[in-house]
Amino acid sequence: MVKKVTALKPKDESISAYVRDLIEKEHRARANREAAVVYQEFLDKNPEECAAMEVWESAPLSDEIEPRKP
Repeated sequence: MVKKVTALKPKDESISAYVRDLIEKEHRARANREAAVVYQEFLDKNPEECAAMEVWESAPLSDEIEPRKP
């Protein structure tokens, strides 16, 4: 296993740092997937929020922003 990890990691990184980073990335990915499920359930139960999100997603992002008034 050590040989496999050594072959995968950058040469300037320790095995423990590489494995720690992999675990942290996996933990974040799992947390993000769970958050996405929870948020989708929220949208399913709150159609007004879903409608607001659709408006937000359809907003033109290429238009210039109006300057703030003093």
